This record gives sequence, structure tokens and C-alpha cells, in this order.
Amino acid sequence: MLSRTADHLFWMARYTERAENTARMLDVNVQTSMLPQSAENAEQGWRAMLGISELQSAYDHHYGLLNKKDVLDFMVRDPMNPSSIASCLKEARENARAVRGTLTTEVWETQNATWLEVQEKLASGMLEQDPGQFFEWVKFRSHLSRGVTLGTMLKDEAVHFIRLGTFLERADNTARILDVKFHSAKEIESGKQLMQRDFYYWGALLRSVSGFEIYRKVYRDVITPERVAELLMLRGDMPRSLLACMDEVVANLAEVRNDVSADTERLAGKLHAEFKFARIEDILEAGLHDTLTEFLERIFELGNRISRDFLVPLAA
Repeated sequence: MLSRTADHLFWMARYTERAENTARMLDVNVQTSMLPQSAENAEQGWRAMLGISELQSAYDHHYGLLNKKDVLDFMVRDPMNPSSIASCLKEARENARAVRGTLTTEVWETQNATWLEVQEKLASGMLEQDPGQFFEWVKFRSHLSRGVTLGTMLKDEAVHFIRLGTFLERADNTARILDVKFHSAKEIESGKQLMQRDFYYWGALLRSVSGFEIYRKVYRDVITPERVAELLMLRGDMPRSLLACMDEVVANLAEVRNDVSADTERLAGKLHAEFKFARIEDILEAGLHDTLTEFLERIFELGNRISRDFLVPLAA
């Protein structure tokens, strides 16, 4: 496969996944902002939302004072924000258009229709009237894109690059969500009952990664920080966990390997093995923030190596 074609497929998937991840985080923030809390706590929640995406300085530059309406506008429709939902869906569509001949008609029409429909929904005032419904629509379109891709495309290199982009992006997002919450906590005490506010927060965090029902099924107990971390890091049967993402990255890298990708595969395999055989007690003892920070750095490096080995090289 031509490197430019692989590059477009990889980034089509990453932008689609990024739009969904942003919708998930915003949806949970809107819900938790309705809980009884001080104005300071509410503002801290929106700042954390910007911090997860490393967009605090960009927001401050364009908007100044922080409020819910401006954060939603910035994260959903602002064309100056390359990570806004609208920007991501536009880029996903543009990357799909560039490799239209590689995609099935169904995949292309899904990407194209999503971009056309998001403009209509934003113009209709749907975000202001019912933000939850808008975010559910974004998530649905991302699910639809993945389903149509797996259901209609030949399982060749094109699909493997799409899957690589999806799971690298998902791993990055899950790690960021966890890091923001745990880094703000002063300590984690095993077996300690959480305060009511923290219970709602952890429940909201689980819902942001479609993990609340899975948590109840796996643990059948009160929500605790340790178990949330274990579920979202070390459970290979949890679809959005770090281990599940690395399972997919390693498997798809093996399918597209070439003469220069051995070191990249080795890096991915080592990172995968560390999570496959880790225990949450050891991670917490070593420092969860440090572990997640290192993971984000290595995922970033892995993305760069994949670009170097397979895709269009990054500009110097």
C-alpha cells in the first residue's frame, strides 16, 4: 500500500475516534455540572476537561473567562480548535475523500453524511437545546463508521491501518481521562468508602468510557478508585482499556509489518506486555500518575514511529 494512502486511512480513523472521545467527555461534564456543587467546583470540572485535551491555553487565548457555553462552543464547533468535534469530523471526511477509491461506498457515504449532518445539527441549535442528544448522535456516528468499516471492507492492509489509528487514539484518551482524575486526588486508600460526590464523579468517569455497566458486572460492589483504574488499564475484556487497545495495536502492526518496522513492533510489544502482566497494586505503589505519563509519552512515540515506518513522514 502507498504510504500516503495508509496515512489518510490512519488519520481518518483517529479523527473519527477523537470526535467520539470529545463527545463522551463533554457529555459527562454537562451531566456532572448539574449536580449540586459550588461554582468553583463546577469551573474546575470544565478546566479539567480542557486540560485533558491540552487546550487550556488555546481556550484562554480565544475566550478569556471560562464558562460552560464558551467551552462547549470551543470544543464542539470552533474552527480555530483543530480538536473540536466539527473540526475532527471535517478532517475525517477530507481524509476519506482523499482515498475514496480504497474505501467501500458504504464507508465513504457514512463519513460524508456525518460531516454534512453535523453542520445541519449545529445550525439547528441542537447543541444548545439538548447537548446530550447531540453527543449521543456523535457517538452513534462513530459506532456506525466502525461497524460499516468492519462489515463491508476487505480485511486487508487498509483495515489494519484504520484499526491502528482507532486504538492509538483510544488508548491516548483513556490514559488522559484517568490521569486527570487520579493526579488531582491527594491519596488513594484501599477499601475506603468514597464520599457521595466522588461516587458520582467515578460513576460519570466510567460512563464516559461506556464502563459503568461493565464495572457492575465485573466487580458487583461499590465503585472504588483502585478498581476503576484496574478496569480501564488492565482488563483486556474491557473494550476501551489500555490493555485492550494495545492488544489491537500489536495485532494490527503484525499484519502490516515491513522491513523497517521491527523496532516499532518491539516497542509496542514491550508496552503491551507491561500492561498484560501488571498488577494494579504495583502500579499504584509505583505511582499511577507517573505510569500514565510514561504511557502517554510512549504512545506518542509509537505514533511517530508508525508514521516514520509506514506513513507520510512528518515535516522536519
